[in-house]
Amino acid sequence: MNTTENKKFAIGIDIGGTSTKFGIVDPEGNIIDQDRIPTASEKPVNIFVDELYKKLYPMIESVGGNSAIAGIGMGAPNGNVYTGNIEYAANLHWKGIVPIAHLISEKFDLKTTLTNDANAAAVGEMMYGAAKGMKHFITITLGTGVGSGIVIDGKMVVGHDGFAGELGHTIVRYDGRLHKSTGSRGCLEAYASATGVRQTAIEFLAEKPNAPSLLRNFKEEEITSQTVYECAVQGDAIAKEIFDFTGEILGEALANFIMFSSPQAIILFGGLTKAGSFIMNPTKEAMEKNLYQVFKNKVQLVFSNLKESDAAILGASALVWE
Repeated sequence: MNTTENKKFAIGIDIGGTSTKFGIVDPEGNIIDQDRIPTASEKPVNIFVDELYKKLYPMIESVGGNSAIAGIGMGAPNGNVYTGNIEYAANLHWKGIVPIAHLISEKFDLKTTLTNDANAAAVGEMMYGAAKGMKHFITITLGTGVGSGIVIDGKMVVGHDGFAGELGHTIVRYDGRLHKSTGSRGCLEAYASATGVRQTAIEFLAEKPNAPSLLRNFKEEEITSQTVYECAVQGDAIAKEIFDFTGEILGEALANFIMFSSPQAIILFGGLTKAGSFIMNPTKEAMEKNLYQVFKNKVQLVFSNLKESDAAILGASALVWE
């Protein structure tokens, strides 16, 4: 008999580069309660676990305590489903190997399962979102970094060591932009993340010193992907060009990914998708332009229909029921 059968709830935790979101989820995918704490600080991981416990445990008590909880599922950058460790995550301040699942399990006295954050989001998309009913799809998370989850024949691709499917770190421009956290040059994440859009904006403004732009009203440290979007909405030519440049690189990369696994759909989500058609149109155009004929016009390119925070929480919690 499945030991989770009589349990009412699962916990989903999504550790992001900036904040950690967590929630209590029922088997139908309803988030009963959720909250967040900052991830981006210099505090050691044991202090982070203590702060998480202070916020999360009262929520557990409110639904009946540990006896009502089937377990904890977690998504984190470089989360290894086999070991329960976060290993050498570029976008977290914890360096090296962090036994996060063990620490959480010990603190909460609940079984804890960890996977890569983008894989968790893909599971959430498959169970509750735009990929519901699909057996072949790719999710691309356009946030602080570029995460990805690849599903083939209904199964998440994790590889022999738990780290397969790191599409954000594939090289898309030979000897291109430096990725400061990893030291690589020209990877997709260096261009198609929110961080990459900010860097493109800074470069474009410097390369075109005489071109007028609303972005010049901001100090360099104030420029974000959000400010680029706000300027694009107001008709700013350089802001639009930034998204065209970003979309072209992303679309080329997606064409390569399609020719690798022939998915039914590629689902985009994360903060950068808030740019809407500014990012979607050039991405789709470049994707189709670079596809081998047999793949053209076969793959849906869509935005996630789940709330950004919900997808990762739901996906992480779904690990509990597996």
